Amino acid sequence: MSILIVGNIIKDVYLNLDTRTENFETDQHGTKWLDFAFNTSEHHYFNRNSTLAGAAVSLEVLTKLNLKASITNSDLKYTDEGFTPNGPANTYRYILLADNNVSYLVPTAYHTTTFATPTDAYDYLYIDRSASLTPADINKILAYLDISKNTKLILYLRDSSNQELNRLLPYTHLIFLEQSTDSEAPNNLNPQKIVYLSEKQLTCQGISESISINRINTFTHLSIYSIAAATILGSFVLGKTIEESLRLARTNLENSKLNSTLTLDELQAAATTTPADHSELIAKNLLLSPKGILAADESGGSIHKKFNQLNIEDTYDNRRDYRNIFFTTPGIENYINGIILFDETARQLSDTGQNFVDYLTSKRIIPGIKVDHGLAPLKPNSLETITKGLDNLENRLQEYYQMGLRFAKWRAAFEIRLNNQGDILTPTDAAIEANCKALAEYAKKCQAANIVPIVEPEVVYDGYYDIEKSSLVTGKILDQLFDALKFANVNLKACILKVNMVLAGKQYDTQSTPAEIGQATADTLKNHVPADLAGVVFLSGGQTPEQATNNLAAIVNHGPFPWPITFSFARALQDPALYAWNGNNINIEKARQAFLDRLIANQKALVI
Repeated sequence: MSILIVGNIIKDVYLNLDTRTENFETDQHGTKWLDFAFNTSEHHYFNRNSTLAGAAVSLEVLTKLNLKASITNSDLKYTDEGFTPNGPANTYRYILLADNNVSYLVPTAYHTTTFATPTDAYDYLYIDRSASLTPADINKILAYLDISKNTKLILYLRDSSNQELNRLLPYTHLIFLEQSTDSEAPNNLNPQKIVYLSEKQLTCQGISESISINRINTFTHLSIYSIAAATILGSFVLGKTIEESLRLARTNLENSKLNSTLTLDELQAAATTTPADHSELIAKNLLLSPKGILAADESGGSIHKKFNQLNIEDTYDNRRDYRNIFFTTPGIENYINGIILFDETARQLSDTGQNFVDYLTSKRIIPGIKVDHGLAPLKPNSLETITKGLDNLENRLQEYYQMGLRFAKWRAAFEIRLNNQGDILTPTDAAIEANCKALAEYAKKCQAANIVPIVEPEVVYDGYYDIEKSSLVTGKILDQLFDALKFANVNLKACILKVNMVLAGKQYDTQSTPAEIGQATADTLKNHVPADLAGVVFLSGGQTPEQATNNLAAIVNHGPFPWPITFSFARALQDPALYAWNGNNINIEKARQAFLDRLIANQKALVI
């Protein structure tokens, strides 16, 4: 089947503005304005990225569906290496990104689409969303349809009041109508031929498919309608049913990134995967060996304390620059399966102009999010804590899923305190029960939102206690946790445990050796963690980078385990890079090398 696309090829140029040097003016409503008589020498941006849009999007989608497609009056092709040649040199649409906000500067006048009557017969003639046709060109199209009786006309209507395009309506085989979900089509349109497109829903002949995409995903927003229409058209051409076609379009929309819509095989695999299967697959991918998970989810208070120790100013830009060091370290995807982000970080932009979520996804790194709101006293004046954050968690998880985040983390903290006789005072049964119940409720809400939960019941590496007490308390907490997870019907195959290593407290007279830690941790986990759990990741918990790595290797040496194990370190991976950077971006490469050295060391620890 051959498809001729009639439309304009546009180049979208993304400029990530440097707000520290740009001259923004703020009005009385707090809105920032920029005098943009465009001259690139007068403006400052971190970088410039561009991608082909307009009819090029339809070409890419249809080609990836294994269909023969071309654009009228263009030699543009799409291959596995991308578009060739590079597209137009003079048709630009600028997209400005600053402080995680997006502005669009559209051309003052679109180029008119010229239609040259084809010498070959096409099975389908597709008037693309980007088309801007003159009456003369519409006459040519009508004349071609009179000659080529077997060619089916597919029409995209951005505005059903367009009188010139409406001349084509009697000839159309299928119409894409762009509208809000509460508007109605004109009476002169055959409802059996119409596919209604909105940002939230796709509808055809009474069958609907809801879409869950994020408006701030700048790299797909401007092409949402084009991706949806081309996918549905291609699916119809391939003989798919309405239900299948709408589902494939939704899947393409929810998974497309810059210059990377899905192939037919990828679409079919993703569209037929159940949410449970998808979550289990994500959990498995987070635990692929020999890689780990980077915890970069420090709250505002935690990162402030980090920066304060080195006299680094705690600003939005410094926090972005700091996280950017890790995420853009070359080759990080060879050592890391996933990264846990903080809410602010998930909304920030990398040096490429992409938000961090999209950037990490493009590197095949799964982005996750810390969703708890920190610790509060279990009771008034109590030394024990309960983790906050269950309120409104469902809405936050829904938003995070739309942003592209696919797993979450919730931490509960337990401190071991002894009385004068050496008996355990804390954690109490009440504290263990309350926190494990909250962890189970969080995990259940995550899975309902198709997000993989990481449950983290941490026995804090502090205090004065021996390794036996650490093992006893850790085992007791794990028993209570898995009882609570089972009671809440949490799918353990799509759930990950993040746990402390079993070792003596930091204040204890005799510190545990790696051999002791390896044996005690392995025994505790094997005795208290169900075999059907997706896997176990270890936190570093205040150990030095070298301690954490050596102890990880000792635990691995006591395998095999019923589940995969790996690391999910924060300070043990970040601290060397933090000290190398020291708040000065001139040290970024040195910081990246320090980070890479820790990744390499921990990967070696995972390999026996």
